[in-house]
Amino acid sequence: MPSRMPLSTEQKCNLLLEIIQGDRRTLDLDEVLNNLLDTLQTVMEYDAAGIFVLNRDIVHPRHTQPTDVIAGIVRRGFADAPGNPDPMLRSGAGVIGYVIRSGKCAVIPDVRQDAHYVEGRKTTLSEIAVPILQDRRPIGALNLESDRLAAYDEEDVEILRFFADAAAITIERAMLHRQLLDKRRVEAQLQVAHDIQQRLLPSQPPVISGYQIAGLCLPNHEVGGDYYDFIPLSNSRLGMVVADVSGDGIPGALVMTAFRALLRTHAATRLPPAGIAHEINQSLPEIAGRSNFVTAVYGVFRPEDGRFRYANCGHNPPLLLRASGETLKLTRTGPLLGMLGESDYEDQDIFLGAGDMLVLYTDGIVEAMTASEDFFGEQRLVQAVRAAAHQPVEGIIAAIVSAVQDFTGLSSFEDDITLVIVRREEPV
Repeated sequence: MPSRMPLSTEQKCNLLLEIIQGDRRTLDLDEVLNNLLDTLQTVMEYDAAGIFVLNRDIVHPRHTQPTDVIAGIVRRGFADAPGNPDPMLRSGAGVIGYVIRSGKCAVIPDVRQDAHYVEGRKTTLSEIAVPILQDRRPIGALNLESDRLAAYDEEDVEILRFFADAAAITIERAMLHRQLLDKRRVEAQLQVAHDIQQRLLPSQPPVISGYQIAGLCLPNHEVGGDYYDFIPLSNSRLGMVVADVSGDGIPGALVMTAFRALLRTHAATRLPPAGIAHEINQSLPEIAGRSNFVTAVYGVFRPEDGRFRYANCGHNPPLLLRASGETLKLTRTGPLLGMLGESDYEDQDIFLGAGDMLVLYTDGIVEAMTASEDFFGEQRLVQAVRAAAHQPVEGIIAAIVSAVQDFTGLSSFEDDITLVIVRREEPV
């Protein structure tokens, strides 16, 4: 048995130095935990031992809980060790679960008489466990088990607590290192997704004599669920779409990619916009599932006479701003895509005269809010367009974005924002 004498100041310094030196050799969490058990064996005897470290999101809870409770675990002497201990720790069962949940130490002379004990080894008779604390909150636990009764006492608790306090520093560094690597990995993946998604958007607007056309998509994350496109069609026609996919981030981007593929496939046929909407509504759930949906305005623009034949699928109503000062809100719509099975969609026609502007947009524009929850709304959108009407359409879009930022007081946006503007030029 180890000496019952408390650690001297010199012993504590040597132990701390050994732990720190082990930390310098690696920042890998599993290696750090193994080094800690190796060091602990030089000052305390055990037949089995374990260090359990919680996932950082458990220690510092966020809106969503991680899948695994345990971020790191190293055990010695558990030949028949149980499998994943997460359910035990999630419910606070077992001595380790009790210590982590309560933040208290546990000395158990006879595990057969202890209500918290859950058998991990058939030969274990006594156990000692202490929490590993960071900012006075448990981030893990350290336990030792012996095949003899009453192998540990309160003096052993003092030694083990000192060790756990010193170990907390090295564990925290390893956790921060792992978190940094995970963050960089996720950021790299998101950057790849962002680059791919940007390549799916138009690199430049189409050039059509007598018209100005521009579009913009600003995701509020690296990737988003908004989408716009210009699709060249036969007979000099142009397919145009603005869409908003349910969900954010990677899931929303994946649904958007599926929608884009379906739309471009059907746009190449002779189907009118309502027919294309019907086909996509049937096909989308097979790809994206029933829990995802898309709102969209898709139409075919005919430059020769300014006709825009479109179908609205549960999307924000397009705005037609006449050169005369009249504003038409195109409110007729159909069901959103991908949710309702058999649905009917209607084609609608509008005609752009000289000086008229068609504005397609997503709800990130009109639903942008101030801190007092006032919406930017359609009226302010119309005002922003009218105020910048003397500029090229690219300048009008920039003015709308600036107006939204001024209104909310924020430089970024709570939702993706997308705009497409088509203006028929006045005859010279």
